Amino acid sequence: MPEIKDSYKTIKHPGEPTLFKDKGSKFIGQAHPVLNEAEVEAVIQNLGSDHAKASHICYAWQLGVNYDSYRANDDGEPGNSAGLPIYGQLQAFDLTNVLVTVVRYYGGTNLGVGGLIQAYKTSAQQAIEASQIVTKTIKQKLYLNFDYPLMHTVMRIIKEEQLKPETQEMGLDCNFTLLIRKKDFKRIKKRFETVYGLTVKI
Repeated sequence: MPEIKDSYKTIKHPGEPTLFKDKGSKFIGQAHPVLNEAEVEAVIQNLGSDHAKASHICYAWQLGVNYDSYRANDDGEPGNSAGLPIYGQLQAFDLTNVLVTVVRYYGGTNLGVGGLIQAYKTSAQQAIEASQIVTKTIKQKLYLNFDYPLMHTVMRIIKEEQLKPETQEMGLDCNFTLLIRKKDFKRIKKRFETVYGLTVKI
């Protein structure tokens, strides 16, 4: 069976802007943590205001804990000379929920498509390297409902599996919410399901 992927790489905070120069052109790169396309649009709009005189604002993003969707934008540069090289760096660093932007101020000398590809790639790489990359674990929730006599059994499994209850409610009965790593989820769920009288829900 293929191993279940239950972690992903992203960045913690917006990285410091970086500067790359080539033949008078300035390329200002920055990596931004984003969770959806609305956040992407907000960052691009802010950059448009901050860099009103820029020649181009090119970018690429990847979203989703399963690396579900991406987009690359050349913003008027020759086709695939800006957005795709930037996206290539997102892939190289294996990042998701990240937007990388490169703002270009034209310096009067054409770089040619090859030069542009190299410049945008380098700027994107520098932007990512200026960010703090973190690995996050994908977790799933499991809900337990049981009566007090089962408390010892439930707590023993929780301790053995090194789990931390996200919520615990003690009333007439007990209700726990557990966060479990995706790759361990089925196995641990099965352990709880074998306990007679314990109600287990996803």
